Amino acid sequence: MKTLFSNRPFMIVMASDLLQNIGIWIRNMSLLFFVVERTNGSPIAISILTIIEYLPILIFSIIGGVLADRWIPKRTMILGDILSFISIIFIIIVVESGHWQAVFLVTAVSTIVSQFSQPSSMKLIKQNVEEKHIPSAIAFSQSLMSLFVIIGPIIGTSIYQYFGIERVLISLLIIFAFSALILSFLPRTEKVKYEKNETAIGDLKAGIMYVAQSKNLQVLMLIYAILAVGVGLVQPLDVFIVIDRLALEMENLKWFTALSGVGMLIGAGIAALISKKIKGHLVIFTGFFFLGIATIIEVWSIWPLLTGAIRFLTGIFLAFIQTILATLMLMSVQESYIGRINGLITPIFTGSLLIGTSISGLFMEMTSIITVFMTAGLIIILAAIVSLKLKTENNTQVEKQHIL
Repeated sequence: MKTLFSNRPFMIVMASDLLQNIGIWIRNMSLLFFVVERTNGSPIAISILTIIEYLPILIFSIIGGVLADRWIPKRTMILGDILSFISIIFIIIVVESGHWQAVFLVTAVSTIVSQFSQPSSMKLIKQNVEEKHIPSAIAFSQSLMSLFVIIGPIIGTSIYQYFGIERVLISLLIIFAFSALILSFLPRTEKVKYEKNETAIGDLKAGIMYVAQSKNLQVLMLIYAILAVGVGLVQPLDVFIVIDRLALEMENLKWFTALSGVGMLIGAGIAALISKKIKGHLVIFTGFFFLGIATIIEVWSIWPLLTGAIRFLTGIFLAFIQTILATLMLMSVQESYIGRINGLITPIFTGSLLIGTSISGLFMEMTSIITVFMTAGLIIILAAIVSLKLKTENNTQVEKQHIL
C-alpha cells in the first residue's frame, strides 16, 4: 500500500473518484427527497427518477467505453466534470424560476457523464499502476465505494435537510469544479494513435471481437449477468425482510444496510492487504457459494442478530469477489481495449439487474418472499459453479498473450 500511496497519478484519480462518490450520494438522496416532497410521494415520479438513473447506463456505457479508448483519459474526465458543472448552472437557473422538474435533467446528465469518466479512470489505473499492484489498487478503490455505502446516505440526507435543493446544487458545482482542478495535475499522456480508416463503429466491432476471442471475458460477463439477476430479485425486497420476517419497523433497514457496508469496507481493506496471497478460484467460488447460502438463510431468519451477522459477512465476501473480478478484468485486457470491454460489461450487469428488479415484486405476489430469496440464492450458487471455468493468475496471462 505504501507504493500506491506514493503513486501520484493513482492518488489523484482516487481523489477525483472520492469527490464523484460524494457528489453522487448528495445528488441521489437530495433529489429523492426533493421529488417526494414536490409530488407528495408519487410512486410514478420516484419510478421516473430511478429509470433516469439506470437507463443512461444501458445506452451510453458502450459509447462511453469506445470514446474512452479513443480519447485521452485525463481530458475525458476533466471534460466530464466541466459538462456537469455547466449543466448544474443551467438547472439552478431553471429551478429558481419555478420549474422544479428540471432536477430530472441533473440526474440524466450526471449519469451520462459518468459513463465517460468511469472507464477513463480504469485506463489511468492500468497506465500508472504496476501490474503486481493492481489487486491492491482495485481493493483500495472498492474501499472508497464501500465507505460511501455507509456514510453516503447520511451525507446526502443531511445536506438536503439543512440547506435545501438550491444549496445542494451549489455544493455539486463546487465538487465538480474541485474534481476537475485535481485532475488537471495528472501527468500528460500521449495521444491515442489511429489509422485513418478507423471509426468508432469499427472500434466497437473490434471490442466485440476481442471478447469473442477471450473465453475468460465471456465467462466474466456471464458471471456478472447471473449475479445481477440474483441481486436484482432481492434488492427491492430488503424492507420486507425487516418488516415481515423480523417484525421490526421499516426505519431499522438502515442498520442492516450499514452492517453490509461495514463488512464491505473491512473486506476490501483485507483484500488490499493480502491481495497477492489471494487464490482467485478459491475466493470467487467460495464467495459466490457463501452469498447464495447466506441469501437463503437470511430469508428464513427471524432473529435480528442472525440477519445482521449474515449481512456483515456477506459484505466481506462481496468485497473479495468484486476485487478479484475487477482485477481479473483489468489484468486480462490490453490497455487500448479497457474502455470498450468496460462499456460492454456495464450494460450487461445493469440490464440483468433491471430484469431481476422488474420481476421481483410480481414474483413475490405470485409466490412468497421466501420463494423469491431462495430462487435468488440458487441463481447466485449457479454463478459460483460458472466461476470454476475462470482462468486466474498465470493462466490469464497465457490467454492474454494468445489474443495478442
